[in-house]
Amino acid sequence: MPNPSNPQAGAAVEAVPECPRCGKPLPLCICDSVTPVESRISLLILQHPQEQDRTLGTARLTAQHFADAVVKIGLSWPSLSKALGRTVHDPSRWAVLYLGSAKVADLDTDAEIVAINRKGEIEPHQRAILSDIEGVVLLDGTWSQAKALWWRNAWMLKCQRVILGPKRPSRYGKLRKEPRRDGLSTIEAAGLLLARLEKRPEISEALNATFDRMLARYREVQAEMPEVAPKPKKRDWRRRKRG
Repeated sequence: MPNPSNPQAGAAVEAVPECPRCGKPLPLCICDSVTPVESRISLLILQHPQEQDRTLGTARLTAQHFADAVVKIGLSWPSLSKALGRTVHDPSRWAVLYLGSAKVADLDTDAEIVAINRKGEIEPHQRAILSDIEGVVLLDGTWSQAKALWWRNAWMLKCQRVILGPKRPSRYGKLRKEPRRDGLSTIEAAGLLLARLEKRPEISEALNATFDRMLARYREVQAEMPEVAPKPKKRDWRRRKRG
């Protein structure tokens, strides 16, 4: 993103060509190392228009792993079917990563994925609900941007709300701080959700490996081209999805 306090640096970043697949400046691109992953569960990533982070964002990188993953940029869509681009007969079989105050740490469970109701309470019959999920919706943006997507799309109320209780914090580390320990990047959230729902740990392993390569490349470029991969600000409180 251009830095208004340093026009020359901003112009230098804009002059660097970007990858048409991941949208990142070419020095940061790792698309050639992304391996396809099969998944029975569909993935829809809704990205806030102002979120399009060309350097540390992971939405488009996440989608590259899956043949039918969809990334849509915008603020609102009339229905899940319109957002996805195909008919969804039963939105209740789609999970949306909820952004409310409910935390797995505050609930009587040690599960990493928990289905909750509109009051933020644990749904009964967790296994039956989660095993019936056919698609996942992730909201990509800062905390406030993702909340805006939630409130602008009333059809999400028809979806099953889920929250995450990851066993480890985001791999972003100091590059991007999260306001809550359960805040993950879009690629980490997708990996955790799909791996647990399908009982296939190799899904999260593949996505986390891609994320690790992306972060390693970022740090390499940061040392050589700081205008392309700037160091993080002291306060960059963000929450994915959450990407």
